[in-house]
Amino acid sequence: MKKILLMIPAYNEAENIGALLKGMKDLGLESMMDVLVIDDCSADSTSQIVEESGFKVIRQVFNMGYGAALQTAYKYAVEKNYDYLLQMDADGQHDLCNVKVLCGKMGCFSEDEGAYPDIVIGSRFLEGSQSFHISGLKKYTILFFRSIIKKVTGCSLTDPTSGLQGLNRKAFSFYSLYNNFDLKYPDLNMIVQMLLLGFRIEEVPAIMHERTAGVSMHTGLLKVGKYMILMMLSTWNAWSRYKTGSRK
Repeated sequence: MKKILLMIPAYNEAENIGALLKGMKDLGLESMMDVLVIDDCSADSTSQIVEESGFKVIRQVFNMGYGAALQTAYKYAVEKNYDYLLQMDADGQHDLCNVKVLCGKMGCFSEDEGAYPDIVIGSRFLEGSQSFHISGLKKYTILFFRSIIKKVTGCSLTDPTSGLQGLNRKAFSFYSLYNNFDLKYPDLNMIVQMLLLGFRIEEVPAIMHERTAGVSMHTGLLKVGKYMILMMLSTWNAWSRYKTGSRK
């Protein structure tokens, strides 16, 4: 039987994560896969809530950033010999119904070893998706990133910044290695890197909701502007390393 790990990176999500974990229990997801929360050294009771809910939590020794939390899970998945890894946010924006959709697209429950994608992204913009209102600034950012992906790789993706993803062992094993994954802002740059390296990436329509508590890490003009600049620099780095053959 194939082993599936559902991982949730969390930072100061005490107001949200309890409801998310309760929803997982109500749907019986814990009987289909293992659940792991990576707490990025939250200042609130995030870890305590996870433990009291009966789920496994790994708490970082200090706040290392979103990407580092993800890579901790990738390393864990390699060490524990998982076949698939799903990742979703702790703030409740990603509806739990998306889990089975990702699994289906990746062939998690299939005995067939067919041509399934290495990475599946849950998109807010495909037909059949449902999302909350997105600000004009964020829409512009996503459109800009779409154009970069198309220009650099020739591939078309609608939601390259989505944190709702599924990865097979080939993909998360690659990400687990030193220098293969951005430990701060792993978004557009990682998608470009993986496409250039020949990993197969596809999208599925996703159901997403507006955050009800807490603060997004990409809120405000200055934060979004800084984020776009960092993405451009790191994407350029991924492209240049690919062109020079410096990445194995």
